[in-house]
Amino acid sequence: MTTKNDIYYHACTEKDERFIMDVCLDPFNARLRVDDYRGDVRAMHSRILELVEQHSFTKVFIKSRQEDWQTFLSLGYMLEGVYKKYFNGNDAYSMAMYFTDERRTSDYWMEEDTILRQVLALPRKLSDESLALGYSLRLAVTEDAEQLANLYGAVFQTYPTPMNDVSYIKKVMLEGTIFYIVEKEGKIVSAASAEINATYNNAEMTDCATYPEHRKHGLMRHLISALEKELRRRHMYCAYSLARSLSFGMNAVFHQLGYEYTGRMTKNCNIFDKFEDMNLWVKNLSAK
Repeated sequence: MTTKNDIYYHACTEKDERFIMDVCLDPFNARLRVDDYRGDVRAMHSRILELVEQHSFTKVFIKSRQEDWQTFLSLGYMLEGVYKKYFNGNDAYSMAMYFTDERRTSDYWMEEDTILRQVLALPRKLSDESLALGYSLRLAVTEDAEQLANLYGAVFQTYPTPMNDVSYIKKVMLEGTIFYIVEKEGKIVSAASAEINATYNNAEMTDCATYPEHRKHGLMRHLISALEKELRRRHMYCAYSLARSLSFGMNAVFHQLGYEYTGRMTKNCNIFDKFEDMNLWVKNLSAK
């Protein structure tokens, strides 16, 4: 059955006698993503090219295992980042292939380099600070979905997933994604989530949003720190995030909380109002 969210992505498994791979067909972002696989890399690549042509995608990116990333390199992929300790302690290598010059070419790379240098020069802020007066923080429940959808719909003109849809937020919550929220006077004003991969004990920190009038209070640092504590309780050891390379604030949050910058992905997703480059930040939650 087709749903209104099918324009965003469709997860499926592709396999034959030579390989098996978990694929995300993502028309909204004009890309194909391979999250996991086993078997013959070259045979898998042939099937990827068929899918790209079938769906008119302009980008492929694969979370490659350590033993395979150089094979992907030999097939024409490029290394864009490293998800440290992604596969239960082993690194994943983000290998990308582009199919148009427009998708391959960044429009803001030098500006993003400047922002990154400024962010990396900031001091860490790992100490526990008090939440600003009048704000409170808690784990979200499904009853919060409507306010969350309103928040995401207001903050993002476009977004890689349908986070302005109440039913979608409830769905991902029921599938295991955890949200923390900050409230003021009973209204959700800031939120972030952790999308858990229980197979490999990792989580993506994502869906970070704050209403403009409530920024400058450091709310996102509190949300990410709260999510980290919850992830440690659930035995998740690798946390990572893709932050808009043009966003000084979000990159600063992850740097100051001890995340390591490990790469940049060109025009990775359709967010705000265009395809944007995304910085990869990774943190080992098992380290003291």
